[in-house]
Amino acid sequence: MAGEKRIGILTSGGDCAGLNAVIRAAVCRADGLGWTVIGIKEGTSGLLSRPLRYEVLTPDKMTTAVMRQGGTILGTTNKGDPFAFPMSDGTLKDRSVEIVGGYHELGLDALIGVGGDGSHTILRRLAQQGGFNYVGIPKTIDNDVGLTEVSVGFDTAVAVATEALDRLQPTAASHARVMVLEVMGRDAGHIALAAGIAGGADVILIPEIPFSIDSVAHKIREVRKTGRNFALVVVSEAVKTAEGTTVHKEYHGGEKRLGGIGDYIASKIASTTGADARVTVLGHVQRGSMPSWRDRLIASAFGAHAVDLIAEGKFDRLVAWSDRRVIDVPLQEAIAEYQDIKHDDPLLRTARALGICLGD
Repeated sequence: MAGEKRIGILTSGGDCAGLNAVIRAAVCRADGLGWTVIGIKEGTSGLLSRPLRYEVLTPDKMTTAVMRQGGTILGTTNKGDPFAFPMSDGTLKDRSVEIVGGYHELGLDALIGVGGDGSHTILRRLAQQGGFNYVGIPKTIDNDVGLTEVSVGFDTAVAVATEALDRLQPTAASHARVMVLEVMGRDAGHIALAAGIAGGADVILIPEIPFSIDSVAHKIREVRKTGRNFALVVVSEAVKTAEGTTVHKEYHGGEKRLGGIGDYIASKIASTTGADARVTVLGHVQRGSMPSWRDRLIASAFGAHAVDLIAEGKFDRLVAWSDRRVIDVPLQEAIAEYQDIKHDDPLLRTARALGICLGD
């Protein structure tokens, strides 16, 4: 792709730390090639709006201060599938043609999308339908995108959860309590497992391993026998109850989202052990923090590499991290299956070696 080009970049799905570092790196690398970068506002919504919502991103706007900011300066959306877009009259409409039209109206030569597996699935389909060039960058605090060891946002989310455990430990000891920390994790327990190990949890419950409340209660009793008057429990929001049901919270308009398993676990611990159990739900706190050094580093490498892929004419690829270096993989293979925690995961072995109860 020789000559001056116009490339678009958007962030899609839930926000997380490190997104602005991706944008900054892409702009800086593109500027070195003499290219123009168009930042599309609020994901595909910016291409769906008329007039289109976007801004030209220049290096003078992409300072190091931007890299340090949480969230995304472009805005994002995790609602409104363009192939079945909810209309005001309650019907669903295929508005994909409008988004493709927005891409071409901007005169773009390629698009970089920063998102999770769901976002990339939609954006890849749009690219195929509209005949445009697309490169993806993995972003999710859940770290469940396939074929990459890490996604933008995961490291910061784990750091926040670990700090929460560090802060809960002294208050737990002061009041002889069991502290239950509920963390995010839509389908996979990567945050709970990593933070639980790093934060010295006694119990880690993840959706990949069905738990028994008797096993958890036994661990709490064993901790007491050692003379310690407190315990720390980490649970991923997607963990099902002992009866096999998923716990949701209902929000305005009837929308249901994961949440509430922490209260369930605390109640069960209290009733089976007599312990004073309290719950802390981190929720969006895990998303909104200033990015960690590792997230800034990974994000910067991903953003620069995405532009290099465009320069090389390599599309339908996902930027990834493997074996201490940035690589790229076929997008279709990366989003074919989410990356949950496997039974032979080395961190599971580490947790068991440390005597941490995993509920089984």
